[in-house]
Amino acid sequence: MKVAILAGGLGTRLSEETTLKPKPMVEIGGKPMLWHIMNIYAAQGFREFVIALGYKGEMIKDYFLNYHFHAHSLTVKLSNGESITHDSGGEDWTVHLLDTGFDTQTGGRVKRLAEFIGNEPFMLTYGDGVADINLHSLLDFHKEQGRLVTVTAVRPPARFGQMVIEKGRVVQFREKPQIGEGWINGGFFVLQPGILRYMGGDQSSWEYEALEKLADEGQVAAYQLETFWQCMDAMRDVLLLDKLWAEGKAPWKKWK
Repeated sequence: MKVAILAGGLGTRLSEETTLKPKPMVEIGGKPMLWHIMNIYAAQGFREFVIALGYKGEMIKDYFLNYHFHAHSLTVKLSNGESITHDSGGEDWTVHLLDTGFDTQTGGRVKRLAEFIGNEPFMLTYGDGVADINLHSLLDFHKEQGRLVTVTAVRPPARFGQMVIEKGRVVQFREKPQIGEGWINGGFFVLQPGILRYMGGDQSSWEYEALEKLADEGQVAAYQLETFWQCMDAMRDVLLLDKLWAEGKAPWKKWK
């Protein structure tokens, strides 16, 4: 099953980083967020990716075109430009990089990806969120529900930290807890090819047009995830994720 990733948005709320690079290329622990997301899937056996490019998409192309060489020791013969890699191994991934337009909205990008993938179900996620998720359980749930779409529902991170108070005394300060109130769209979708008839043109929204139509017709199932999920919307999120990675406490890391 192919994994589609939306990686073409402007990322305006993270302008400190995205004036220079696309949001999925913002680094966590020295590796792009996109690399982290792809590893979540690859560690569970999903290794073919279809990436929707837009804003600064050439940087993502360059990253993967040079990935093999950056990951290995090299000998370069300057006389003819021949290069030899010295250590084997590396990720066994196939990566399709699709130009889906600079101004294309999420619905248009999903449509273009779905048309490329063809008449088969596929997974879809955003290029700015990680989770501690069992993808095989998600897929089993999708099959059991028999809907066109399954979305992973997550608890939003709380906006503020908390104080634990006992008998008028503060006994603990907690940083922003990961579990807030209610449920929100956390990405990590499974989609059937039948979604195409709900899709508009390039300026359509996946979230506010297609998903709403699908939900009205009872075609959206919700896989409720109670474990870790975190998006990367602002610099504070980058710092949180980077800190978790540096401390060896990244819940989304299921690979060696």
